[in-house]
Amino acid sequence: MQIRTVSLLCALLLGSTAVARASTAGKACHKLGLSSCPTPADKTLPAAKDMLTWGQAQRVIGFRNDWRMYEGDVFKAGTPSPLPVALQDLSALHYEVDAKRYTLADYLSRNNVTGLMVIKNGRIVYRYYGSGNTPDTLWTSRSLGKSVVSTLIGTALKQGHIQSLDDRVSRYDPQFEHTVWGNITIRQLLQHVSGVAWNEDYTNPASDFSQLTACEAGKDPYACVTTLVNTPDRKPVAAPGNEWSYSSGGAWVLGDVLEKATGKTLAQNLQDNIWQPFGMTHDGVWHSYCKGQHDVGAHGFNATLEDWGKFGLFVMNEGVLPDGRRMLPNSWLKECSDWTRALHSVTPSHPNGTYGFEWWHNDVPATASHVAPRNGMTAARTLWAIGIFGQLIAIDPEQKLVIVQWSTWPEAEPSFAKQPLEASLMFNAIANGLQK
Repeated sequence: MQIRTVSLLCALLLGSTAVARASTAGKACHKLGLSSCPTPADKTLPAAKDMLTWGQAQRVIGFRNDWRMYEGDVFKAGTPSPLPVALQDLSALHYEVDAKRYTLADYLSRNNVTGLMVIKNGRIVYRYYGSGNTPDTLWTSRSLGKSVVSTLIGTALKQGHIQSLDDRVSRYDPQFEHTVWGNITIRQLLQHVSGVAWNEDYTNPASDFSQLTACEAGKDPYACVTTLVNTPDRKPVAAPGNEWSYSSGGAWVLGDVLEKATGKTLAQNLQDNIWQPFGMTHDGVWHSYCKGQHDVGAHGFNATLEDWGKFGLFVMNEGVLPDGRRMLPNSWLKECSDWTRALHSVTPSHPNGTYGFEWWHNDVPATASHVAPRNGMTAARTLWAIGIFGQLIAIDPEQKLVIVQWSTWPEAEPSFAKQPLEASLMFNAIANGLQK
């Protein structure tokens, strides 16, 4: 009944959604109630249903217009507190792959980077906008948004909306009581060790993720995705906690649980607990399956480059606000980087584990050879938020360093030996250069 009620509410909004999709960027901006309109205002947008097969130019336009290609909930900025700027020349920094040396300029080109910002000790020391992007561009996170949801789980735990990470999800979201998800815990969803079958293959048109993408481009996405994720045909393939398997389906469940536990959409949670109290500079938009009712737990966070960086600072500062209030549990940052030891998370490339509380461990792979610098960022505790096609936030609390990146990598999920390796090497070089 709960699913049907939400679906009917969403269906009533479909007409306005169609208008928003067809409108110009300016009309979409004002319809959403954004305080300022994102730039550039691209006129022709690629088809949302083809997101996984867009070309490079389409990805640039699509990723910076995601906020108006779907229904969305706005998270409003309060009193902006822009970061101080103390720019440094990083052009001489370099890294090596297969004994070939590449500079920062090479890195930007080789990795299709459309935005890069480096924040050291709370100051912007480097910023780059490419492909026509600007400080007002709202770029989409893809799965980097999972790390934002993880952080909101932390705020809900701190505030008592969630009693324990070891609670079953059905305690907060009864629709899952008699499903394969019913006995899975919040902690297991955070670590992606639910054991529930889910095919995340971005290259397979029949995969669960491809079907999810199709649902998002169609009518009544909440009902469509709910049916996909919660189908009686979905079975366990491993005991909960035993095997790591990346799952946007599980992340969707986690987002839904958070909304039910708090009584707020993801956008409202973000606005109230982080965006306004931490002084973000611009409004953002969260991809919604039903405006004002349900936002997407697996992705869909759209914000400016500086605000991506400020979110990284919020996490790095362990959720401490400018007024001294702490929004995250005391041990949250440590728990996020206690990489799960479940099967498939521990690999020859990452023998200490690959994944934490919806954060990645993207240090230089142990198996990589003929690369430099191998060290720079604090490998054991640096948190990486990663979205397909190269959306990155790297947070090194020990060095007070945050690096954020927008990209349009040629592949959605390249191996650790490709673009993720170059990112870890370049970010190491930046960390080393800023220590001098």
